[in-house]
Amino acid sequence: MAKWSAVIVGFILAIIVKAFFAPYEFVGLLIVGFITGYIAHSGPLSGLWNAALAGALGTIFGAILFILIVTFGGSLTGIFGGLTGFTLSGITSLVAIIESLIYYAIVMGITGAIGGAIASKNKD
Repeated sequence: MAKWSAVIVGFILAIIVKAFFAPYEFVGLLIVGFITGYIAHSGPLSGLWNAALAGALGTIFGAILFILIVTFGGSLTGIFGGLTGFTLSGITSLVAIIESLIYYAIVMGITGAIGGAIASKNKD
């Protein structure tokens, strides 16, 4: 069962890492996954689940922001240039989003399990 307070904190931190600390994304995701698992406080399996869920939600939200930016901004020809560019790169973008979704879920899930295990030991 997901602890939504931990998932929301992890989700927000994952978006911050993706937006502001892109060169250090891997290390940032490790830290965010650990924090999410520790906040979940229900053992390694719960930490893994909550951190993976937070990473997946962060990826989905980041992809939606990317789509909106590509579609409505940054084009010399206005909205139609953005829509055309997005349509042409749609399949490539979908593959990149799925790859990023899996990457975030795995990296954050592993360290989330470690954080959850440490938190459950501290709880006793």
